[in-house]
Amino acid sequence: MHPYRIRPATKTDCETIAALYSISSDGVADYIWQKLAEPGQDILAVGRARYEREGTAFSYQNCTVVETDGAVIGMLVAFPMHVDPAAEEDDPVLAPYSRLEEDDSYYICGVALFEPYRGQGIGGELMRLAEAQARDRGFGKTSLIVFEQNAGAKRLYDRIGYTEVAREPVCPHPLIHFTGDAVLMVKRLD
Repeated sequence: MHPYRIRPATKTDCETIAALYSISSDGVADYIWQKLAEPGQDILAVGRARYEREGTAFSYQNCTVVETDGAVIGMLVAFPMHVDPAAEEDDPVLAPYSRLEEDDSYYICGVALFEPYRGQGIGGELMRLAEAQARDRGFGKTSLIVFEQNAGAKRLYDRIGYTEVAREPVCPHPLIHFTGDAVLMVKRLD
């Protein structure tokens, strides 16, 4: 394993963050970005532009990256989740995820590593970092959403103390990698 370091993301990391977030979302980001894309625009360019913004949940400011040999190999996107009970998602593909948001939690929106760097404990380290960030910001719980069919990820979250709280059926779409249910998991922090 190459030595790596974990650091806050910068705006120059946004292209790689978009690629990694596309991996972590199992197609959900691709669905959103294709809706926002101008004709002929690459959806990863849309993702990069979204993460280049500041003062919004989907910003490089809420990302942590892992780098080795000067290249970003992984990322964590996490931010405070405050649910507006009056807000209602009208897109049927996105509505299940909106209904699974855990109010007053620190939401782990995405964790991803490029293939050669998986299985080395870095993802677990990023999960622990997210929990530390949550505690530092005064949150008593973290939350995440995982597809039930993503059995490896679901097993990891079960193993590190996450509990299933709710589930919603996925609205099938060609860009979404899984069907079945999306599952909200929450971990209470000490």
